[in-house]
Amino acid sequence: MSHRPLRSRPTRRQRSAARRDARVLAAVLGGSGLLHLAKPAVYDAVVPRSVPGPPRFWTIASGLAELGIAAALLVPRSRPAGGLAAAALFVAVFPANVSMALRAVRSDRATAARTAVTLVRLPLQVPLVTRALGVRRAS
Repeated sequence: MSHRPLRSRPTRRQRSAARRDARVLAAVLGGSGLLHLAKPAVYDAVVPRSVPGPPRFWTIASGLAELGIAAALLVPRSRPAGGLAAAALFVAVFPANVSMALRAVRSDRATAARTAVTLVRLPLQVPLVTRALGVRRAS
């Protein structure tokens, strides 16, 4: 006889929180995806030099990925996969966020506000990942 760990079903409250979080994450990812496509030069500049290929490819690809994941988060049937994909994307773009922060810290031209924003956003990746995984679990 196979022994599987018991997995409890998400409560109504957890499902409600997951729907809310999915909408918030979809808005964040959708907005970011649109910005990647509308202003790609801004994002090209922060693609780490260690990433192979032209920065524009990665800018457009990440923008399209963000839009696709945002759409998946909004559709109940694809929400679990969207939550997992969002968590993976947040982890995957972390090196670019670190690169952007390091460049701002080292730059004589970066304003104090820009430097602060790039540094503050680094620890914000943790709640983004945990919320995305929560969406996956509770959907």
